[in-house]
Amino acid sequence: MTIENLTVLGTGVLGSQIAYQAAYAGFHVTAWDISDDAVTAAGTRFQQLADTYESDVEGATYANKARHTATSITLTTDLTTALAEADLVIEAVPEDPSIKRDTWTRVGGSAPEHTIFATNSSTLLPSSLKDFTGRPEKFLAIHFANHIWAQNTAEIMGTSDTDHAVFQTAVDFAERMGMVPVELKKEKAGYVLNSLLVPLLDAAAELLVGGYADIETVDKTWRIGTGAPLGPFQIFDIVGLTTARNIAAASESPIQQQFADYLKTNYIDKGKLGTSTGEGFYKYT
Repeated sequence: MTIENLTVLGTGVLGSQIAYQAAYAGFHVTAWDISDDAVTAAGTRFQQLADTYESDVEGATYANKARHTATSITLTTDLTTALAEADLVIEAVPEDPSIKRDTWTRVGGSAPEHTIFATNSSTLLPSSLKDFTGRPEKFLAIHFANHIWAQNTAEIMGTSDTDHAVFQTAVDFAERMGMVPVELKKEKAGYVLNSLLVPLLDAAAELLVGGYADIETVDKTWRIGTGAPLGPFQIFDIVGLTTARNIAAASESPIQQQFADYLKTNYIDKGKLGTSTGEGFYKYT
């Protein structure tokens, strides 16, 4: 099977990036979200991504392509319409198991029979969601990193039920989308990237809420000591503090629970969500 028509569910920071990059690569893309306000915000994100692609990806020579991409994506709040011609559905709704389960139950009842399903979940194994789709043999995970145009990995992870042909179709799609496919041989919480990244972020959270070091000290130490371009709290800002809070809140660790509360009180409740809002642990122009 060849993927031509993509539907992205959820138009937040990463959902918008997935939709835009796929459209930029030539796929027909429909992006769905739950409300008119969310869809309007997505349109704004697509225009901002066009600015980014002009400056970071292609230069002024191809500016018309970036602008055309921003307006080529179909936006809708009607799930049935969004799914009508989908060859592949990528779900990027909030990292909440109940929301994801409900979404896949609805999608499984409406999507065409040939449609392949993929979750972009960074923390949930696809096996925990597959049965809600009604077609587990066509379900897998395709996980993208933030700043998809530069950090262009696509981690592809199936379950014991995923058909091999479906897995290979996902790999081929990722390549055509401009990604570097990272094929996992079996399920692993955190895939490859987050298996490496999450312990760093967890350790940074512990240093902060435990009162051992402040944000700037933690980041400076990591950058100087490793040569990395970003410290962990700068990475948190890119990931988004809402996502970071949801992941921490779902943890059984008391330290992570404390970190979730810290994020909510000091940042999320004040509208400081990271780079997407211009302020998180740091301020951005």
